[in-house]
Amino acid sequence: MSLLVVVRRQSTTFVCGSCRVRTYAAKAGKKGGNPSAPGFPTKLPPVETTYNGTSSCPPGTALPGLNYLKGQPSVVALPDEDYPPWLWTLLEPKNLVDDGPGGKAEKVQLRKQNRQRIRDQNLLKTQ
Repeated sequence: MSLLVVVRRQSTTFVCGSCRVRTYAAKAGKKGGNPSAPGFPTKLPPVETTYNGTSSCPPGTALPGLNYLKGQPSVVALPDEDYPPWLWTLLEPKNLVDDGPGGKAEKVQLRKQNRQRIRDQNLLKTQ
């Protein structure tokens, strides 16, 4: 009989403006996970409390967890003017015009109802 031991890595949380980023500590003995190695920020820049921009992070803030390539510098937040204008409209809800029976709005509504019906049926099958 074998005993499986689940080892949880220590989690760390970075605060960037109003967002929180959760990362995991590197595995022991794994190369590239050493925070004192070059390319890793030793200290995060101080967060400005008076920032009133569109994005949730002030410019110059290190964004841990976005860089997935080894040996590359960490990703840093840019000023709001450097991002395309359509980026700030992605989270706005889509407003579909009610164009009568058989229109786009009705098709979207029927698709949502069908997906919900399928989810409900699958839930009942597991009971």
